[in-house]
Amino acid sequence: MRITKRTNIAVRLLMFCAANPGRLVTKAEIAECCNISENHLAQVINQLSQLGYLRTQRGRNGGLSLGRSADQIRVGDVFRDVEGNLPIAECFADADNTCPLVDACRLRLALADAAEAFYAHMDEITLESLVCDNADLLRILQPVTCTR
Repeated sequence: MRITKRTNIAVRLLMFCAANPGRLVTKAEIAECCNISENHLAQVINQLSQLGYLRTQRGRNGGLSLGRSADQIRVGDVFRDVEGNLPIAECFADADNTCPLVDACRLRLALADAAEAFYAHMDEITLESLVCDNADLLRILQPVTCTR
């Protein structure tokens, strides 16, 4: 299974916010520290704020913070919400499916089972569990150390 660039950015962004609690973080800080273009980041920030994962504050002293506590954010939910209904393979697409094997294909069933197991496992992981007591990650995600 391959995770899209947007989902990868979303998780890095959420981890950065979780690693910097109690303050608003800026898009520029996240872009520099997490090696993300500000254009891509802006799109993901917009999506995550609409989904309630982020709180945004505009203006000179503005920035971002988590929209809910890190222990309430499940990675599986983030993946599902950001990925949307992207089909895992062509045979899962309603409109674009041209595979002639779909009615008899056991691989399709195996892929569906694997995707279900993947999301079930990711549902057990919270944002807090990715950041809490992870000194190496916290050191990387501090803006002062984010000079590339």
